[in-house]
Amino acid sequence: QPLHTLRAAEKGLLPGHHTFEWQPALKNVSPSCHVGIINGLSGWATSVDDVPADTITRRFRYDVALVSALKDLEEDIVEGLRERGLEDSACTSGFSVMIKESCDGMGDVSEKHGGGPVVPEKAVRFSFTVMSVSVRADGEEEDVVIFREPKPNSELSCKPLCLMFVDESDHETLTAVLGPLVAERNAMKQSRLILLVGGLPRSFRFHFRGTGYDEKMVREMEGMEASGSTYICTLCDSTRADASHNMVLHSFPRSPDENPERYENWRTKPFSESAVKLRNRVKGVFAKPFIETHPTMDALHCDIGNATEFYKIFQDEIGEVFRKANPSREERRSWRTALDKQLRKKLKLKPVMRMNGNYARRLMTQEAVEVVCELVPSEERREVLRELMGLYIQ
Repeated sequence: QPLHTLRAAEKGLLPGHHTFEWQPALKNVSPSCHVGIINGLSGWATSVDDVPADTITRRFRYDVALVSALKDLEEDIVEGLRERGLEDSACTSGFSVMIKESCDGMGDVSEKHGGGPVVPEKAVRFSFTVMSVSVRADGEEEDVVIFREPKPNSELSCKPLCLMFVDESDHETLTAVLGPLVAERNAMKQSRLILLVGGLPRSFRFHFRGTGYDEKMVREMEGMEASGSTYICTLCDSTRADASHNMVLHSFPRSPDENPERYENWRTKPFSESAVKLRNRVKGVFAKPFIETHPTMDALHCDIGNATEFYKIFQDEIGEVFRKANPSREERRSWRTALDKQLRKKLKLKPVMRMNGNYARRLMTQEAVEVVCELVPSEERREVLRELMGLYIQ
């Protein structure tokens, strides 16, 4: 096909192609539907003494991107209605859409050689995934799910919303760039979208869940102290000392509504008390929470945590630590060297300074256990190791 036909076809897939409306109209957001890729810095009021932002950023308008994502799912939605035996024309309102939001830094994205503009060598991407679409038919009590994303963690279902050259640790620039997105998102919570789906105008409400953040970004977004803080948990108020005494009983008191209150206490200092007492009162919240997140333990860090533990177990088994009272440092080091050498020789796994995801996934396999078992002296212990890994893999 000549390029212009491909371009035309592509336009239908990118945000900014479909017509829609919001009821009530979104606050402080233009009603125009045909907005494609925009400069993420547009709408910044720069005064004379402002430093120009040393970043380049591009984004879609949040509502326009959501419309495009829903239109991509049009066939699935119509088919879902049909499968559930719902009359197409009866279901024009009462749709709700669950959106998972994700945001992460992308490490080193510097130009390897080339004279591009001077921007930070780190990038941040904010994206969303349509997790499910459900509908409540007239006169019904329950919502019926008509579409559920089959691969919610695949990069194919994850729609980019904003890309920026920013270091994720640069709180000011990050929040300034994401500010307009957050404003659009807050406006959409109060309104419903009217969009043609399957030839009929239907109304959708959106629910946002910020579960795609790693711990560093959760702390950043929720205004908490960074990872080295004594407040070690993003879900509860536990300190390092508390956690070392109490490994079991934890409640989850941190909530999106509470962090802003804590920040206000930090800002206004209503109870003239010492810095230490104040910090204890606000439990390490010292910046204004920017966007509410729903922190969870993500699969990657589960993998890393488990593999770190298994890596230690492998060393101990190679050195038969259960026979020794307290082995010397040299002995332990020799076990580790033996393990690294074996993994490198048999699995082509290079030793890493700090456990990473790829290493963890390679280490947590039956194949890796077989390789380690070659170095474990007693058959009995080998069996136990194999069984342990078998249980883990299940």
